Amino acid sequence: MKILLSTLNSKYIHSNLAIRILFQLNKQNKNLDWHEFTIKQDLEEILEKCLLYDIVTFSCYIWNITQTLNVARELKQRNPAIQILLGGPEVSYDYEDIINREYIDFIIVGEGEIPFTEFIKHHQQPLLVPNLVWKDHKKIVFNKQNINFEVVNLANINPYANDPTDTLKSKVLYLETSRGCPYKCEFCLASLDNKVRYLPIETIKSNLLFMMQHGRVIKFLDRTFNVKKDFTLDVFQFILDHHRPGNVFQFEITADILHPDIIKFINEKVPKGLFRFEIGIQTVNQKANLEVSRKQNFEKTKAVIKSVEEKIELHLDLIVGLPLDYYADIQYSFEEVFKLFAPELQLGFLKFLKGTPVRDKHENYHFKFDPNPPYQIIESDFLSRQELHQITMLEHALEIYWNKKRAVNTLKYVTKTDSIFCFLTKLGIYFSEHKELHKHTLEDVYEVLYSFLDNYFDDSLVYKQLLTFDYYTQTKIKPKPILNQPLSFEESSKLVMLHQLNHHTHRFVFQRFSVNPLNPSIAENKLIAFKYNGQIAGEFEVLSLSDPRA
Repeated sequence: MKILLSTLNSKYIHSNLAIRILFQLNKQNKNLDWHEFTIKQDLEEILEKCLLYDIVTFSCYIWNITQTLNVARELKQRNPAIQILLGGPEVSYDYEDIINREYIDFIIVGEGEIPFTEFIKHHQQPLLVPNLVWKDHKKIVFNKQNINFEVVNLANINPYANDPTDTLKSKVLYLETSRGCPYKCEFCLASLDNKVRYLPIETIKSNLLFMMQHGRVIKFLDRTFNVKKDFTLDVFQFILDHHRPGNVFQFEITADILHPDIIKFINEKVPKGLFRFEIGIQTVNQKANLEVSRKQNFEKTKAVIKSVEEKIELHLDLIVGLPLDYYADIQYSFEEVFKLFAPELQLGFLKFLKGTPVRDKHENYHFKFDPNPPYQIIESDFLSRQELHQITMLEHALEIYWNKKRAVNTLKYVTKTDSIFCFLTKLGIYFSEHKELHKHTLEDVYEVLYSFLDNYFDDSLVYKQLLTFDYYTQTKIKPKPILNQPLSFEESSKLVMLHQLNHHTHRFVFQRFSVNPLNPSIAENKLIAFKYNGQIAGEFEVLSLSDPRA
């Protein structure tokens, strides 16, 4: 029986760790293969590959379950004898609806290492496979067993050993150093396993070295990487000793417990931009935090973020829709977190994942959520549909203008003069009324905001100048003028000559400002030369208008 381990990734750059581990643990079976697809890949291409096998397995998540079930249904129609096995978090809970589908034969519940190995041996005797869900003459059978895979058994297992090494640089490579999470946040599946189990440190370092040598972006899957100070420092030091140019490392950390020794290590030893920290703040509202069994000291979190922001690229997360989090609470959380000016701020919406306590208790607060993946909140006792719609508009504006770094200076200045929450909400609505949120040009982005500033502020001159500065510093090539008109070609040519600028290697745009864009609270006439060479974005030189050469 030929068996294929597979999954549908959300994008080509992603890599699935689960199927790689299962393959490495069972590769002595010569009839076992693995292959990854993507959710947007042509269906016929996927079917052509899968139909070469007798058993096809899929690793299932909220982002691919719909497409995976479509593929499974088509496979059964093309070859009724083919058997379909599913595993992963999306089918490990509330699996009855999935297993009842005629085109699904088996489901592995929970960690798959032990059950999958037994399935290879005993797929014709499913009663012998622990934690397997299957059908016996249309009756659902669950071989429930309390088994626990010892991660020490992953010693000397390199999940990427069978990847062509020349493909790894273009992918995000995932690495787990532990399983389990010490926290009990009720919206997260990781909260269901509170026993943190560490892989052997020698294997962690060996795999990490391989990934540094052949890959570029390495993302640690540990839910709280900084639980153990000495372990964290050991891995950080190993990275510093062996990383290569271009490597980037991403960690999920809990900021308010980040040990002072780790902060000191970062500031003294870590090169700027090498590490990326994802920090889940979720909400500043302590009542909401406690209601979902979450503990957080925001003042400590904020202090830690400020202490490492010069060295670490920060990604902060907020969740909209938690119980006891009203519209005003969300506004307060957003404004407090936005003012930290992290390079990326993700505003997510509460999702009622299968198996999580927040889903099990959703009726307590009259939560309504989409019954289809990703099970996102629709309304509750705390947020109306209209309020959620408004926050959705804010999220679109946040993504377009802040996370994509198109109006960073403009939005920073807004926080000094206005509510950034209200500003982005109204901007998102305004954008949706004038352009398509998911289909627009770069010129649209700036022209909409330029027009919006006229409507939002009585005196929008400073904001428009900051937006002009943002526009000219966001690209590596000389953009066409679409906002404030720059100096004429004749004037620009004179300045290039006066300053002896190299027009063979660069193109230039000269723009006058009545404020200093780097300190807009100061009224100060400036002339700025923006430089473009096709390789570096954001190059400029500030000249005083009192300079006779200007």
